Amino acid sequence: MTGTVLTEDLGDGVRKISLNRPERLNAIVPELLDDLVEALTAADKDEAVGAIVLTGEGRAFCSGDDLKDFEDQVSDEVGTTAYVERIQDVTRAMVLGDTPVVGAIRGWAVGGGLEWVINCDFAIASEGTRFFFPEISWGLFVTGGVTELLPRLVGLQRARDMILFGDRFDAQQAYEWGMIREVVPDEDLLEKSTTLAKRLATLPKGPLQDLRRILTRPGGASLEMAMALETEATVRGFLDPETARRIKGFG
Repeated sequence: MTGTVLTEDLGDGVRKISLNRPERLNAIVPELLDDLVEALTAADKDEAVGAIVLTGEGRAFCSGDDLKDFEDQVSDEVGTTAYVERIQDVTRAMVLGDTPVVGAIRGWAVGGGLEWVINCDFAIASEGTRFFFPEISWGLFVTGGVTELLPRLVGLQRARDMILFGDRFDAQQAYEWGMIREVVPDEDLLEKSTTLAKRLATLPKGPLQDLRRILTRPGGASLEMAMALETEATVRGFLDPETARRIKGFG
């Protein structure tokens, strides 16, 4: 696949999927969402793929929604809902699919990008990585099942703090909070992530898939409910005229 998402088979059952809008720090636009869902679904259906490495081209993993295109995302409630649901489709493909995902994270992982880090089975981050949730400060809401998944990782109090206040934190903090598996020098990021993915790919698929279902799908029902509520809240935020004003003042 070419365009906003690149795919490459790394051997030993591992497929790398790379977000490919480096000139915009891999910010999210509808085309990227479609391409990413397609790439994740294709990997999940391919019997030769035992694990996925998800990363970003250039100096960032993903900087969240592309604010340059914000007005195109809020044309009406139907279009906005479809856009937000497509964001949720990425989470469905990552979390509810059968193929484990290892995140190779560098640079910025912001908003939707941070949500995708949380959706990974394992995430490894380079030392300079920075994270934060800007959504609430803009009048928006988090997606990606974060309201269900993040408290499991870091606890309810820290999750509430992270989402509401949107403070920036680094890779070492993310590691100490249990969000990521390892912090490595940038030059070792892809090698370490690929090695972990290859370990996952050697495991018997049946028990691996069963464990993912048991851990993440108490089950799909609670995650789907959380995403449905997130979608409603996010759409309300997108359609609020004050949100555009806040986003223009961001930074």
